[in-house]
Amino acid sequence: MRIRTLAAGVLAAGLVLSACGKEGSPADNGEGGGGGDGDNAAASLSYEVASDVTVEGSPAFQTMTDRGNPIVGVKEDQPGLGEKDAMTGEFSGFDIEIARMVTARLGFDPGDIEYKVVPSAGREQALVNGDVDYYVGTYTINDKRKEQVDFAGPYYVAGQSLLVSADNEDIQSKDDLQGKAVCSVSGSTPIQRVREQGLTENIVELQTYSQCVTQLHQGEVDAVTTDDAILLGYAAQEPDALKVVGDTFSDEPYGVGLPKGDDALREKVNDILQDAMDDGTWQEIYDATLGKSGIEAEMPTIERY
Repeated sequence: MRIRTLAAGVLAAGLVLSACGKEGSPADNGEGGGGGDGDNAAASLSYEVASDVTVEGSPAFQTMTDRGNPIVGVKEDQPGLGEKDAMTGEFSGFDIEIARMVTARLGFDPGDIEYKVVPSAGREQALVNGDVDYYVGTYTINDKRKEQVDFAGPYYVAGQSLLVSADNEDIQSKDDLQGKAVCSVSGSTPIQRVREQGLTENIVELQTYSQCVTQLHQGEVDAVTTDDAILLGYAAQEPDALKVVGDTFSDEPYGVGLPKGDDALREKVNDILQDAMDDGTWQEIYDATLGKSGIEAEMPTIERY
């Protein structure tokens, strides 16, 4: 397990997460970057759109080509990862930038992405139904999900942790959850782990993590549990009200969700992710988004299957 080493107060000072400009890309650049001021590192990200890309034998790639753009499944309420600005309708965060980078290297303009917000419980069905071409949104790779969908990656490895009120001294780790009300998202890996490990019987399942955080503010639940990357984003937004406690107690490898059996597209996206790690693009994306929290992340190893 990984150990979380940074306090939320430090996070608040360094977390700058939003991009600016039209939906699909930061301002003044149809390739997914450019524009913005010097304080907004994400606005400086740009991705060259590859030309003459072919992915022989990929039904999903052919669908995207025929349509002229990809439909990408994302989250909208996860600061630093996948967040939608309520005023502008723009998406920002680490996952969003990974999606833009993959899109550009598949030969499509990131500015033409059609984002489709899909909650955790609906991700497999969205891919099975063809509602999205691929999904980039804190999507943990596991064997059960592989029965219905495929994954490229991982492109990041998170770990499950706990978010509590800043004045809560009763909960310091997962061992303190017995009898406590714990909230997470329906269909998510974290809520399954709470149930399987018998950490508490008082489990609250909601559709989004933002709903869980609201319940925490209202005193309806004692803790919110999910990946530390998500929770640190919320704590950084409200350091006087929220904090993340304890060491992580899982490994959560995030993958790009893909239609089951589309081996050609899976291999292509794996190649794209590997190239981004090798040429420094992955680090640039991390530094401009989640890296603003001050947390150092190890570059993951692609797991091909």
